Amino acid sequence: MINCKIAKIKGRQVLDSRGNPTVEAQVILTNGVVGRAISPSGASTGIFEAHEKRDVNSPAYCGKSVSSATENINSVINQHLFGVSALNQNKIDSMLIELDATENKENLGANAILA
Repeated sequence: MINCKIAKIKGRQVLDSRGNPTVEAQVILTNGVVGRAISPSGASTGIFEAHEKRDVNSPAYCGKSVSSATENINSVINQHLFGVSALNQNKIDSMLIELDATENKENLGANAILA
């Protein structure tokens, strides 16, 4: 497969099956292929859970909106993964872990990273 490099990543807020906001990422490759993934909304809240980034101080969805996580996709993640081969998932994972630089993914949000 040629031209499988990431051209653009777009994040947006969508509602999950329970009506809670969650993150969707759309990845557009240089060959025109488009893929989408939705991060599941966290129902479990153990101490070892990765951090689900939510806008707790926002009135939108009673503080459950994820616009800060989607903004991280649209700016930081999009910029850093531009031109990376979509076929190299290990490299993408490593880059995202390094970019976040926290144990529980609180900078970018686990929901942004996972999507």
